[in-house]
Amino acid sequence: MKFEKWQALGNDYLIVEAEQLPWELTPARVRRLCDAHLGVGADGVLLLSAPDEPGYVARLRIFNPDGSEAELSGNGAREAILYLRRNGWTDADTFSIQTIAGEIRPTITGPATCRVDMGRAALRAEGTLSAAGREWRYQHVSMGNPQTVLFTDDVDDLDLATLGPPIENHELFPDRTNVSFVRELEPGVLRARIFERGVGETLSSGTGAAGAAVAYVARGGDTPVTVRLDGGELEVEVGEDLNVTLTGWAVPVYRGELAADFLEDLHATE
Repeated sequence: MKFEKWQALGNDYLIVEAEQLPWELTPARVRRLCDAHLGVGADGVLLLSAPDEPGYVARLRIFNPDGSEAELSGNGAREAILYLRRNGWTDADTFSIQTIAGEIRPTITGPATCRVDMGRAALRAEGTLSAAGREWRYQHVSMGNPQTVLFTDDVDDLDLATLGPPIENHELFPDRTNVSFVRELEPGVLRARIFERGVGETLSSGTGAAGAAVAYVARGGDTPVTVRLDGGELEVEVGEDLNVTLTGWAVPVYRGELAADFLEDLHATE
């Protein structure tokens, strides 16, 4: 079973083509693959397969390291997009990919960069929530997956390992939520730290950055928005109709082949 490992702003995924799999990619197998000590180690798995509708280059499924399936990932999408181009799935500069969240449409802008039309965001609930002994003003945004944006001046002082879980699992969010802790550094520039459901604190998140930008623009901020994450910067354009375009990079780290003994262990893992 061959695979590649890619990263974007420190957010790393294993990329596997479905035809390489000798078994179904179950949650337990995803957890084992993503384990840094017992497996390859990654923030998740990107599974690519042939599309089941005309007009698409591929179908992309995204798995978190806890085995749950994510609707969308901005960093993971860019890694998959550039993988598809480099590995001969398409020679077009602009093409479409299927995801659970719907169509995404990237444009290749360089050897390691692309712009991705992420589709239209939707503003959901907003208000105040109580969690971890604090009151938070929040804006809930749908980016195909749920994003909750909290604007706070003490972003860099927060303990996300303590604050993230009670917000992720808050009763306001029955499907759980990703959480972006955000402050404005200057007009059009945000500092964000991300806590992802099924992952925990992460160096970066494309949909987390996009959700933060949408909430910022909804508050009257200008677009495009530069979002500074622990792993680097992403540029997010938010249209008047809340259509989101994400620009950034992704690069391969290595390609490999799973050892026969490890494959047998995975085969025995349900």
